[in-house]
Amino acid sequence: MRYPQHTVASGWSFTKLAGGLQGVRTVIFDPLGNMLVSQARKGISVHTFGPDGCIASSSMLISSIALNHGLSLTPDGSTLYASSETNVWSWPYDPATQKVGQQKTVITGMATGIHSTRNVMVVPQQPNLVLVQVGSNSNLDMQSEQPATGRAIVKVFDMSAVPANGYNYNTGGEVFAYGLRNEIGFTADPNGKVWGVENSGDDITRDGVNIHIDNPAEKLNFLGDPVADRDQFFGYPTCFSIWDPAPFRGLTTGDHFALNSAGDASCNEQAIKPRLSFQAHSAPIANTFDANATNMYVTFHGSWDRQPPTGFKVVEIPFTQLESGKFDPVAAATSREGYKDIFSAANPGSCTANGLTMSNCFRLTAAAWDPAGRGLVVGSDNSAEGELYLLSRV
Repeated sequence: MRYPQHTVASGWSFTKLAGGLQGVRTVIFDPLGNMLVSQARKGISVHTFGPDGCIASSSMLISSIALNHGLSLTPDGSTLYASSETNVWSWPYDPATQKVGQQKTVITGMATGIHSTRNVMVVPQQPNLVLVQVGSNSNLDMQSEQPATGRAIVKVFDMSAVPANGYNYNTGGEVFAYGLRNEIGFTADPNGKVWGVENSGDDITRDGVNIHIDNPAEKLNFLGDPVADRDQFFGYPTCFSIWDPAPFRGLTTGDHFALNSAGDASCNEQAIKPRLSFQAHSAPIANTFDANATNMYVTFHGSWDRQPPTGFKVVEIPFTQLESGKFDPVAAATSREGYKDIFSAANPGSCTANGLTMSNCFRLTAAAWDPAGRGLVVGSDNSAEGELYLLSRV
């Protein structure tokens, strides 16, 4: 293997489940425990498991060079959704035979730009609703502050009322949340509330001073109830979140800042702050809960915009259930220690990031908790080899 030695935290072990894949981006499980994998520019593969917990068979469910990230199933496993840069499609799916029926276009017209991947998630408590995200089309996409652009946004679509030619993304659906530079990962907690991870800005300057090495923070956002909540604003492109508070007077980690300090107060009054912050340029890609939501797991792709590099790891965020019944991270929103590394490149500072998937380290993407209890499945879309790992408690 070309990569630097992997490091795994005490109490954990890892096994390479599969190699020789292409552009692993998203992993989900159907109701019978079969694993579906979105492979960018190749399609969707399906994998069964033997009694020993190893992969017993693998086949291509859908072959398509257009598919590049999003993948979701209705809770009963009967309908599959997947995305390209510009479209979302659905298929009838049979977990027993691992076969799909006729493809249907459900959403079209998503914007193109620097962020080409679209996350897709069926709302578990109301499966006719599907969340679809589109990132910004540039580092500072100033027009995206208006939801009508259909960028830096997560929208909700009712799949029981799809127009004949599919929804147009910009004019159809409802706005769940906006001001999200690239909310490429989101997942529901056991209450059906949605938590997202956001890739924030690169090469940021403030009042003409370069602050980009340790700011802005990447984010864990509480997006809320996808059935009831609408039109929530999270700040981008005018407001960003602090990781290192040193350059900021009177502000701390998790607070918002504006590119011009005169706008700080307005940002902190108007935009929803992250529930937790991550090291700048870690590039979170996917997040998932364990079986009882005592922890959230986030994969970090690693970024080109920092020296030494950071990311290239999986982290564990302890969660708790409050007296109100709400799930919430244990750490305060101002904490920089609200998570711990459980699987990473041994020396992330030596990892290269030549392009989106080229590196001498793995580029971690997918995250899914195995319903059979084997552990956490994570993916890597390094162009040298697409891989799947199983992280298990020991």
